[in-house]
Amino acid sequence: MSDVLQEVDERSKLAGTNKFELLIFRLGKDRNSGTREVFGINVFKVREALIMPVITPMPGSPKHVLGVANIRGQIIPVIDLPSVVGCKPSARNILLVTEYERSVQGFAVEEVEEIVRLEWGRVVSAEKSAAGALVTSLARLDEREENARLALILDVESILQEALPSRFRSGEEITHLPPIHLPHGSIVLYADDSGVARRQIETVLTRLGVNFIGTKTGREAWDRLKVLAQEARSAGIPMREKVAMVLTDLEMPEMDGFTLTRQMKEDDVLRAVPVVIHSSLSGSANESHANRVGADGYVAKFIPDELARAVAKALAPPPR
Repeated sequence: MSDVLQEVDERSKLAGTNKFELLIFRLGKDRNSGTREVFGINVFKVREALIMPVITPMPGSPKHVLGVANIRGQIIPVIDLPSVVGCKPSARNILLVTEYERSVQGFAVEEVEEIVRLEWGRVVSAEKSAAGALVTSLARLDEREENARLALILDVESILQEALPSRFRSGEEITHLPPIHLPHGSIVLYADDSGVARRQIETVLTRLGVNFIGTKTGREAWDRLKVLAQEARSAGIPMREKVAMVLTDLEMPEMDGFTLTRQMKEDDVLRAVPVVIHSSLSGSANESHANRVGADGYVAKFIPDELARAVAKALAPPPR
């Protein structure tokens, strides 16, 4: 037990270092190219990997759902990940039990290979490549850049939207619009690498009547913030009159949300801007580390009303 606790503690310490661990797995041969690509998922999102248990088919299940499995007394849906991605496996040997956005589900995969520790700098946005719509980013598994093995990091939000549409929330479900206090001319800047998450966030911000700028990586957000800070200095106005708050995901190519937050709070100008972390990596450990790097709030994905309240709280004028 002490070894397990030490391993968890070591992985927790990666947060804020711009490093993470990736579980590498395969889904079989691509139906079009015949290649056997490798895929990756953040270890923090994996509860356990099991030899495939008994799957109970459910009449009327969505297209990519094999059925349900009883995992330690909890009934969870099992998603046929090769089917979603378009691969033909030799067999579905392994079940990855995962937790996303406060829900637990299993992903059927062909095989699991290894866990690798990487810097987010070795992960590039899929929009800079020819990767498909279900892939958010590409990870270089080897230190050398030339001929490095690549792992495809899947957009799990998009997969869950397709496989379990009843769980999907668009952002239109807000039942109460809290009052928003936004300095005239300022914006909310957000960062998220998932296309589905970006659409959800923009729907909520639009419902709140907030002007915003969207970015796809922590690095892109940081670069945009530095430009806006320079504009604020040149105009002789407080930074919050340019950027009222930042809303950031944690897992992003090039720079993670913890690192983005820490760098902002270490900057003389940007530290005045409130930062709310918005992540599918829920849990007290992540919330605790968000506090340590200086985040002003933490909200787990994706409940529209909770996101709206978190934005309103961050934008509230400071007490006099």
